[in-house]
Amino acid sequence: MIRLVFLLCCFLCVKNDEPVIPWNDTYKLTWSDFKGEPDIYSSAVATTASGITFGFSIKQTNGRAVSFKTNVNAHFYPKKSWYKPDRANIHVLNHEQLHFNITELFARKFRYRISKIVISKSLKEELQNLHKTINKELAMMQDKYDDETNHSRSIEFQSKWEGYIKLELKKYSKYKSN
Repeated sequence: MIRLVFLLCCFLCVKNDEPVIPWNDTYKLTWSDFKGEPDIYSSAVATTASGITFGFSIKQTNGRAVSFKTNVNAHFYPKKSWYKPDRANIHVLNHEQLHFNITELFARKFRYRISKIVISKSLKEELQNLHKTINKELAMMQDKYDDETNHSRSIEFQSKWEGYIKLELKKYSKYKSN
């Protein structure tokens, strides 16, 4: 069984000394990226800790917001991710990679939704609420993925999810981080 630990954190709250791996379409996770201590009491074979970091700045003139910038990224947290070497295999690693890919998909969806925001008095609250909403949707998708694939045991559903996420990433490719 594979369990997903989900880190939802604000860009400003990430510890500077905590190593992260930013999502990149050419880099695939390896077991050496999983540096956390395995939970010996868990029936999980591996745990992926990933999340969306988010920060923003708002430029104001005469007390009114006139523009804003955001920073949205999908990260993998090696020290919080772990695996059990005696039970892990490439199939499980691919399952864990897809958890990270799902995190990237929601980072792109977040950037897309940010691009639709119109500057208003409630800009700060709107950005913060959007961040909360996207993280809830991401958590629900991660749970659904684990449920439908039976934590990687269903080869058929694992394959379906891989195809689906690949298409969704392509659909939101315009919102890929630079």
